[in-house]
Amino acid sequence: MSERNPYAISFGRVPNQYISRNLLIDDIVDTLESDIVEEQAFKITGIRGTGKTVTLTAIEKRLNAEKNWIVVDLKPGNDLTVDLVATLYSKIPFLTKYIDTNLNLNAFGIGISTSKKSPVASIDVALEQLLKEVQKKKMKVLVAIDEVRKTDALVDFIQEFQILIREEYPIYLIVAGLYEDIDSIENTDGLTFFLRATKCEMTPLNIMVIKEDYKKTLGLNDDVALELATLTKGYAFAYQAFGKYMWELGEKKISSMVLALVDEALSQKVYEKIWSELSELDRWFLTFIVEKDQMTATELLEITKKKHNEWSIPRKRLIDKGIIDGSKRGIISLKLPRFKEFVQQVEANLL
Repeated sequence: MSERNPYAISFGRVPNQYISRNLLIDDIVDTLESDIVEEQAFKITGIRGTGKTVTLTAIEKRLNAEKNWIVVDLKPGNDLTVDLVATLYSKIPFLTKYIDTNLNLNAFGIGISTSKKSPVASIDVALEQLLKEVQKKKMKVLVAIDEVRKTDALVDFIQEFQILIREEYPIYLIVAGLYEDIDSIENTDGLTFFLRATKCEMTPLNIMVIKEDYKKTLGLNDDVALELATLTKGYAFAYQAFGKYMWELGEKKISSMVLALVDEALSQKVYEKIWSELSELDRWFLTFIVEKDQMTATELLEITKKKHNEWSIPRKRLIDKGIIDGSKRGIISLKLPRFKEFVQQVEANLL
């Protein structure tokens, strides 16, 4: 093993050791590369720590390696159209030359200062001109937005994007964000296009793949590697956290210290934030749900003395938040690893 820990729990950074979601990445890249345009926008969604940023970065790297793609990262809080034009100007030589020769974008702080050309009144018009040049070169532009959230600037950009794709310009969009942030944008009036765009949920990693990774990277035997992989429940952050602390402590078995460090990391970096965003009723139901690995809805209602209509809304919220699994009708189970321990600790702190 090398001296540097290959696992990492810092958000926004691609770890040295990670499990790629190759099927999802291949599907999106193949669709974008297709000669016949079927989809021009994708939404990658999931709870914190599921690998959205890593997946988005992998897609960008794949397309950056192709000569016919221009990949641009944008931040959701800024004026996205201005930022897009500015990035195209600063990074793409043939567009730099085109703007300097044909467009006066001084009003937007883009290009060289000149009085020989009339100022462009609208940045949207300038973007269309640039996309025409991109089209002539038989190239494509991918706009990637990580940690997307609803802002006025984002809504304006998506509305402009809808116009651009109707005009068949070679521009594509991939955003990555939390369930609730994506949902908030989808439910905005006038963004029907975004609502219909392909949504890709970050499903759990394959337990057997995690097991083999732990065996190879940490030098664990088959039984310990499987036990450790099972504890992650396929949650990408937990996979990184267990790997990180097993590596740092040099453990070959799952110790109480490894569990304590993983619980602390999950709590501070993920679960406290999730918990703070839940309603009091959601939290109350969870104190009962965590008592068993899984239970029926009927059992939960018997324990809580509640009716079906009182549980239906909290159930949907907890499913949408990625906390419980609603895939099996009538069955309730936790999707998040070590969440029972977190809830129990929260309750203990309140005593």
